[in-house]
Amino acid sequence: MPARAIAILVIEGVQALDVAGPVDVFVEANRYISPADRYEVILVAETTEPIRTSNGTRIVADRSLEDAQESFPVVLVAGGEMLYAGMRPSDATLAWLVSAAQRADVYGSICTGAFALGHAGLIDDCDVTTHWRAAPVLSAAFPRARVNSDRIFLRDRRLMTSAGVTAGIDLSLALVAEHHGPKVALAVAKQLVVVAQRRGGQSQFSPFLAETPGEETLVARVQAHVLDHLRSALSMEELAAAAGMSVRSFSRGNDAPGVRRARTHRRGAQPAGGQRIAAQDRRL
Repeated sequence: MPARAIAILVIEGVQALDVAGPVDVFVEANRYISPADRYEVILVAETTEPIRTSNGTRIVADRSLEDAQESFPVVLVAGGEMLYAGMRPSDATLAWLVSAAQRADVYGSICTGAFALGHAGLIDDCDVTTHWRAAPVLSAAFPRARVNSDRIFLRDRRLMTSAGVTAGIDLSLALVAEHHGPKVALAVAKQLVVVAQRRGGQSQFSPFLAETPGEETLVARVQAHVLDHLRSALSMEELAAAAGMSVRSFSRGNDAPGVRRARTHRRGAQPAGGQRIAAQDRRL
């Protein structure tokens, strides 16, 4: 067996990207490490019958629970809306998960896979995260868990949990960096065209995920100017000039719908500040 076998538990209705994202990270990492240290990703399910994923595609597990009784260095549970909606995995699935987690170096979840860990009693008295929308439900369902709703991923001793969907890529990159160093993780991120390697403590909410205005609007011109001058101290006058407005009109936001959201206030450049913080997070 390779140095590190990664077992990913999948359940009917699983979020497809919760599986595909981590799988691609570990498989791509094999390009940059020695064959003796390569990863082998093993999908585990209750049976090896095809499983319908969230987007309608079907996947087939490599092993059934019965055939996956060896120890795996890393055990992860992929999430899905069905877990958030209240579906409890079968007793056989939970028993396998408890046994596999006890023998693993690292165990954890992607997105709402944390609910499966909760049903297995594996997040009691632990710091965990999940998709921000599911966090209150997770906290209510498993009150002994310390749920943080605003982290990309969290590490609590052997337990690693991630936020929603694409955050599973960040968790997997962190594991690659832990196993093989940050240079390998960076190479994998570049190969997968990951825009930024997000740190575990980073917020789930990005200033870049705000509603995007049309490219030719005044708002878009101001936002583009801010992004092009993140290292500059942007004055009200400069931003007004970028918008093609007077300082007075710009500060009032009267000449164009939505400008008020993009402008800076007289006592501080708040939107620009948010963009700078996000940029510094990416550099770190």
